[in-house]
Order: sequence, then C-alpha cells, then structure tokens
Amino acid sequence: MHSIHWQKSTYSGDSSNCVYIAAAPEGTVHLRESDDPETILTTTPAALGSLIRTLKTSTDPR
Repeated sequence: MHSIHWQKSTYSGDSSNCVYIAAAPEGTVHLRESDDPETILTTTPAALGSLIRTLKTSTDPR
C-alpha cells in the first residue's frame, strides 16, 4: 500500500480552514478539508483542472 502525501493549498494560508490535495499512485487526485479530514473526494487531474479554470473565470458573486 502506498502512503499519500497531503499538501496544503497555498490559498489556505495560515487559517484553520484548509484544503489539502494529494496525487494518488493510480493517477487520481484526492482532496480533503481540514474540518472533516475523513471525507476525501477523488477526481482526475483533468476534471480538477476544469473546475479550477471555471472557478477562476466565474463572475457569479455567490
């Protein structure tokens, strides 16, 4: 079994509400939030990239 190396997002800063990301050996990407570290989302690099691009270009104030 491979261990996963979690890295804190640079956008989290020093706050206690942090997002962590890890690359899995099988090529997927794992995401978790510091308040609930047992809940892990798994996605592909392409899908995560698409989400990030959409969020960066979104003009919706919500």
